[in-house]
Order: sequence, then C-alpha cells, then structure tokens
Amino acid sequence: MLQPDGEQLLRKFTATAYPKQITEIISGAVYHVMGYGHSNASFIIGKTSVILIDTLDTDLRAKALKNIIAVHTNKPVKTIIYTHGHPDHRGGAGVFMDSEPEILAFAPSKPVLGRMNALMDILNRRGARQFGYQLSNEEVVSQGIGIREGMVQGEGQRAFVAPNTVYTEERIIRNIDGITLEFAAAQGETDDQMLVWLPEYKVLCCGDNYYGCWPNLYAIRGSQYRDINAWVDTLDKLIGYKAHYLLPGHTRPIIGESNVKETLTNFRDAIDFVLTETLKGMNQGMTIEEVAEAVKLPEKWASLPYLGEFYGTVTWAVRGIYTGYVGWFDGNPTNLNPLPIRIRAEKTIALMGGTEAVLFAICEALDKKDTQWAIELADILIAAGCATRSAKQFKAQGLITLGHQETSANGRNYYLAYAKELLTDNSIK
Repeated sequence: MLQPDGEQLLRKFTATAYPKQITEIISGAVYHVMGYGHSNASFIIGKTSVILIDTLDTDLRAKALKNIIAVHTNKPVKTIIYTHGHPDHRGGAGVFMDSEPEILAFAPSKPVLGRMNALMDILNRRGARQFGYQLSNEEVVSQGIGIREGMVQGEGQRAFVAPNTVYTEERIIRNIDGITLEFAAAQGETDDQMLVWLPEYKVLCCGDNYYGCWPNLYAIRGSQYRDINAWVDTLDKLIGYKAHYLLPGHTRPIIGESNVKETLTNFRDAIDFVLTETLKGMNQGMTIEEVAEAVKLPEKWASLPYLGEFYGTVTWAVRGIYTGYVGWFDGNPTNLNPLPIRIRAEKTIALMGGTEAVLFAICEALDKKDTQWAIELADILIAAGCATRSAKQFKAQGLITLGHQETSANGRNYYLAYAKELLTDNSIK
C-alpha cells in the first residue's frame, strides 16, 4: 500500500513485530522461538525426546536453535514437524540429523501444476526481487514477516532434509513420546499446510495461516492461485479449537483464549470481506482495475496492528482473486485482440507529440510527485524502443520514490530491486 510515510510505518512495524525472544508457553514443556530466523520455531519436551516444529531458515541459525533447546533440556530431537514446505521453515533441518528424527509433513491438497519447473528462472528472479536478495541491509528494512534470511546475511546455508512420513489424510492423531498431537490439513498460504494441536496444553501451531499482518493472499513473486475460500475455511477450523495459545510461523504468539479468538476472528472476517466484495464486483461486470480500486478494508480491520499491509496488500489480493476465478479476460472485447505492445506504444507516442514530448511529460510528472504516471509514461517509451536509456533512468527514479512510500516489505523490495536492475542491466524491460 502506497502512503507518504510508508517507509516509516514499515520500519515501526519491523521494530516491534518479531523481536528476538524465547517464550515459555507451558512451563517445562512448550516453547516458542522468535527472531532467531526469518521464521519461528516451536519445541515440545516429551518424556525422552524433543518434538521440533519447523527448523528456521539456515543451518547456522538452526545451530543457534539447537543450543536454545539444549538450555532447556538435554533430550535429543527425535521428531521434526514441517508446518509446510516453504524453505524458511525447513532450511535448518540438516543440523538435527545426528539424532535420526522422524520428519513429518502433509502432502499438498492439490497437485502442483505440471511443468512448473519450466518457469524456475523467472520465478526465482521475481522471488529475489520480492525478498530483496540483491539489496543491501541499508536498502532493505525487512522481509515483512521476519528478519532477513540467513543466506543473504552470511548466516549459513539451507540444509534441507525431505520428510520421511507424509500424510495424505485430513486428520491424524498420534501420541509421540507421551505427547498427544493432532495434525490436520490446513490449506491456506500453501496447499501442504498443516496445523498442530496439543489438546493437553490447549496450544495451536498454525504455520503461516495466521501471522501478525495482512497476509500474502497473492505473492507478487508468482505462484499457483492460493484458494482464499479454503483459507477462510481453515481459519474457521483454527477458531474452532478454542486454543489458549496460538503459535504462528512468523511474528508474535497470541496468549489467552479470548485474545486468540478475537485475533483469529478479525483476521478471518477481514479476508472473507475482501473475497466477498471482490466476487461481488466481478459479478457486476467490473474490470480487474475497477474492483481493485473499489475494494477497501474497513477501518475496523485496517486499524488493527495485526492487519497492517506490511507483507501482502489488499489490492494485490483483489487482483489475485479476480484472475484466480475468471482468468485474464476482463469482459471488454477491446481486450480480446489488443494491438501488439510496440505498435500501441508507437501510436501513443505519436499522438502525444513524439519522444521528446513524452520525456518532458515524465520529467514534469516526477517533479510534481505524480510518480505512478511518470513510470507508466516511461514504459510506453521502453515498449516502443524510444530513448530507452533515459526512460529506464526515469523509471528507476520513479520506482525508488514509490519504494519509499510502500508499506509492504515485498512491494518495497521489488520496487528497489527492479530499479537497481534497470540502472545496471540493459536487458531489463
């Protein structure tokens, strides 16, 4: 979300959302570890061993986690649970292999699209922009829901280990070393997400289906459609456990039954509102941009500290829902067979009075802080192959300005990373 003080708001959020801390949730039994990696971890002390939920993002950070566990018990880690397959939650697993743990995970509720590997180059490039991998610590405020990943901080590498127990059932109950655990499929941010319920302690580990800001209902790096209706259903399921403690995969734990219920209910209702209003606008024949402009989060939710747009944004969610349900066509037949981009750009430039007139308009827009218009004009010149060096420089200038106004860490990083690429790589379009 673009705001004049976007950078200041993101910095304030970053300073308070995930401080380095170890929280003893249940005395001598359940612990939550935050701020030691991009993601959180939790561990449970059983009769003879430790059950570890997620492993942080790198081997070096996992070694710190291992030392934290050793402060509280000398029992070995014999069980690892992956709440889902994102790299930051399982990148430290290799550090715990000396105790030969069972590693549990859920299979995806729906298959990954075939031939996704054909897109790995562009998805990796877009992911690097979203997370700001090529930016310095001075340029990056955060990665939104956690500190920067260790691999870009010189704090180790990913040490993945595949799970050796993968469930396809909806719900599993197991007793592991004297601890009763319920595992349940919990489709949301990922299709392989699971929740972990400890009925004895009223503790619920929710992975990435809740964290303390507006979620990535759509990831700008690109991914399969995230089923928002299924995510809402999962939040209903989480609320139904009536947990006294909610341990998320990012940001602070929520403590107290009433706090957990209120937080999850607001989180669920806000997401449901955006889904409902987006579908309503679509059904009225509105275009994707019209719906994105119309759907705004009501103040009763937007003002909540755990629904700030510091990771995902409402507008990106609306666009993701729109394309997820009806695809690229907005219903306007003009857009069925549009002119080739270069020809349309050339015709537009001619109508505007030529390349110099467009360059002048870009400069004027930048001076007046009409930044979005400036970069859109720059794109017209770039598409036509006219004055591309100047156009790219102006576009980079505009992107940097927008980056400093963006509350979302993902959006900020993408703006700044792309600007840096424009200034150093002539192949960028």
